[in-house]
Amino acid sequence: MAKQKQRIYTRYKPEKAGSPKKPSRTPWLVLLLLLVLSGIGWGYVAGKIVLPEAIQNLVSKRPEAPPTEPAKLPPLTTRNFSTEPVPIPMIQAPAAPVKPEVPSLKPIGASPTSAKPPLLSPLITHAGSFAPRSAWKTFEVQIALARRAISPGILDGLSGPQTVAALKAFQISEGLEPSGTADAITKSRLVLAAEPYTSYIITQEDLGRVGPVAKTWVGKAAQEAMTYEDVLELIAEKSHAFHGFITRLNPDVDWKKIQPGTQIKLPRLSYPEPTEKAAFIRIWLSDRNLQAFGAATNLLAHFPCSIAAKVEKRPEGKLRIINFAANPNYTFDPAMFPESPEARTLKDKLTIQPGPNNPVGTAWIGLDRPGYGIHGTPKPEKIGRTESHGCFRLANWDASHLLKLVTRETVVIVEP
Repeated sequence: MAKQKQRIYTRYKPEKAGSPKKPSRTPWLVLLLLLVLSGIGWGYVAGKIVLPEAIQNLVSKRPEAPPTEPAKLPPLTTRNFSTEPVPIPMIQAPAAPVKPEVPSLKPIGASPTSAKPPLLSPLITHAGSFAPRSAWKTFEVQIALARRAISPGILDGLSGPQTVAALKAFQISEGLEPSGTADAITKSRLVLAAEPYTSYIITQEDLGRVGPVAKTWVGKAAQEAMTYEDVLELIAEKSHAFHGFITRLNPDVDWKKIQPGTQIKLPRLSYPEPTEKAAFIRIWLSDRNLQAFGAATNLLAHFPCSIAAKVEKRPEGKLRIINFAANPNYTFDPAMFPESPEARTLKDKLTIQPGPNNPVGTAWIGLDRPGYGIHGTPKPEKIGRTESHGCFRLANWDASHLLKLVTRETVVIVEP
């Protein structure tokens, strides 16, 4: 019995700790099977192995998808965007100068004149065609707005407060959200119908319209005309552009020694000819802009403006237009400028002749408030940035265009 127990004990003796175990063959068999199956699959796909027919039927059989009706999409809606070219008339010298209309009433602070409007030499039209397209760069957005008489201020290719205000005015007129940014939908409406730039040839006549302008009131009154001070000022005002922007466009031009025949690159811009008169004008003192509207409250023009420096000199409410004049004289009344040392030494009024550097610029619209009016200015780069003595100042080109829109029936509403 003792021997049997010993035999059983010896037969089932446990392995000693640390003795090596036999590796399992199962993982290797699985890996080998996978390799064989993948090889068979590759051979079948490559056409090198032919499977039995029963297996081919099993592999190739796929469940058929139930037939479904094609998805119904909502109908496409489109909106016609206007791509009608903005009229950009060429400026040409008329055969015979036309005497401007002189209103019967005398403006306060300015008087009509029989001076003939200055003539500008024609622009050069470029050969080839221009395919209308949306505005891309900031400058193109500015000029696309300006061609609709929605002025972004003086053209400079920079997005400032006046460009933002012009974009808002355009967006409101188009029924868009007035964000003031040139987003994709806004640019799609701002279509350039003509090239953004053109060329201009300096003429002898242009040089004849340039000359020094006196700094004192007495000196101004002694001059025969308030001419441009230099050719650069003439070109900049003609193209509604900033002086520095024009010089950047023409880096090879010596503006101090410019000669007739010099070709200048400048923005191609002119306001559209009015198709209706303004029913009313709104001036926002806080925003410093002026807008003209038609009888159907449609926007006809948007311009930045300057307002009175002193709050008590800013009129509010409804005003009436009493007279207007193009290229007016200006009557300097010393009593109206007590802050001027020169004015305090003068006893009599002085008459300043017409011209772009006339104190009221190239246009005057008199209001039924003594001494108040809407007029141009010889310093368009300061519009909206500095405050006037009392009137509403516009750039010369804006004031001249507004003059085409108003009648004595046009109401002027001044908002806070």
